[in-house]
Amino acid sequence: MADIKKIATREAYGEALAELGAKYDNFVVLDADLAAATKTGTFKKKFPERHFDCGIQEGNMMLVAAGIATTGLLVPFASTFAMFAAGRAYEQIRNGIGYPHLNVKIGATHAGISVGEDGATHQCNEDIGTMRTIPGMTIISPADAVETKAAVEAALLYNGPVYIRLGRLAVPVFNDPDNYKFELGKGIVLADGSDAAIFATGIMVNAAMKARESLLAEGIDAAVINIHTIKPIDEELIVKYAEKTGAIVTAEEHQIIGGLGSAVCEVLAENHPTPVKRIGIKDKFGKSGKVPALLEEYGLTPADIAAGVKAAIAAKNK
Repeated sequence: MADIKKIATREAYGEALAELGAKYDNFVVLDADLAAATKTGTFKKKFPERHFDCGIQEGNMMLVAAGIATTGLLVPFASTFAMFAAGRAYEQIRNGIGYPHLNVKIGATHAGISVGEDGATHQCNEDIGTMRTIPGMTIISPADAVETKAAVEAALLYNGPVYIRLGRLAVPVFNDPDNYKFELGKGIVLADGSDAAIFATGIMVNAAMKARESLLAEGIDAAVINIHTIKPIDEELIVKYAEKTGAIVTAEEHQIIGGLGSAVCEVLAENHPTPVKRIGIKDKFGKSGKVPALLEEYGLTPADIAAGVKAAIAAKNK
């Protein structure tokens, strides 16, 4: 286990763009003076004529991307920190990209509390919620490097606005690149189970698998489902496991308000009411600190997920 490779999804994003640049000549990459941090610099080195630094003006960058998309000739990837994309440039994304439903891809790095020492102003824990409210916006939150690369290509081939949520923290690579298949809007069952089901996204997918291992030692069989596409969400799979287990847990490195937990609860409220325990940040801002300490303080550990599973099972047995 100690030899498991760890790669940040932002690193995989930069690698994916560079690799895809040789395969497809129909896209360009935009950045807002953060190419080294978002890792689009990797693409810039290989294809300097297809990389454009828009400077520290994220809103303008989104509208430049929108303008490029209106030509129908090139697909723009607009890259910056999640806080600057979903926060500072929200209006431009909503009105300039979402409203006309333009073919723009937004690479939002440094999402979530695992940004660590950068603190609350840069820990964007609300972006899934804000992006989810934009009609027609597709939202992807990959769990590892393999999934990230597959998601970037899927986003390129999809016609419409896409928000790709990426992290700074190096995370375990658990998917097999030779066998992995990414399909927009479809969850992936990593482990079946009959007592409860954990729906996780992003870095919490690996945490959910660890929680499952500890629960099995206690005789609790929990399914783990990777929800890499938050919108459109896999309603069929959610309802299926609600019917099968009667106890649902969601796990996300995001506010429980507006994120994966909210999306799952909306599906279940309308289709199959089921006890749900949401593991995520509970209506708080982040703070500066080491990532492991932050994950523990904000209840984002495998132990927290396992406790949520037990609580959901207890709720269904009442």
